Amino acid sequence: MPYRQRLADALTRVMALRRSLFADATIVARWRAVKRQQSERLRGTYADLLASPRYRAAAAFFLEDLYGEKDFEQRDREALRVVPKLARLLPDRAVETMALAVELDELSEILDARVAGHVVLPLDAAGYAQAYRAAGTRPERERQIEMVDQIGHKLDRLARLPFLSGMLHVMRAPAEAAGLQHLHQFLMRGFDSFRAMHGAGEFLDIVRARETALMREMFEQ
Repeated sequence: MPYRQRLADALTRVMALRRSLFADATIVARWRAVKRQQSERLRGTYADLLASPRYRAAAAFFLEDLYGEKDFEQRDREALRVVPKLARLLPDRAVETMALAVELDELSEILDARVAGHVVLPLDAAGYAQAYRAAGTRPERERQIEMVDQIGHKLDRLARLPFLSGMLHVMRAPAEAAGLQHLHQFLMRGFDSFRAMHGAGEFLDIVRARETALMREMFEQ
């Protein structure tokens, strides 16, 4: 499947998924509690990377833009509106990376909704762990970690293309004028944060190792 179509399909699915979630107020309350609990856990797990001058920006991008509790609806609407233009302006591997990021977003939303179905409010770390195990999604959790690693390595390769970062900076004003500021900011944060690391191998190894260890611990409790 062409990356352009893959991206459009993924955006359409994840937007429909969120609409279905928001239709149930009870599930939304539990789902938001799951998101908050995960964000707190991530900030603790990666406090050292967030404090590192070299890794701070990339850690923030991962925690907030790929795996956080942000509302991505506006970004996704903007992206869906300009998929054909993105496919013309960006290299195939950049469009592929965006498609993979949206597919990760979709998988994360599915898993969070499953956990939310087992949550009892108010939610604390022990209650989250119990709901996580009850959701029984270990193969999908392994896939989620694999996708995070794939996206990171693809971003690292893209960050080595000097023309791409320059083009994105030049596109800032036109993107804002066209109402695409959320999408543009997402792209800029991703490329700039990885470019600033001058090599993401160690960073990605740390993320993969910690997430894998925590996943195993959660399921084996």
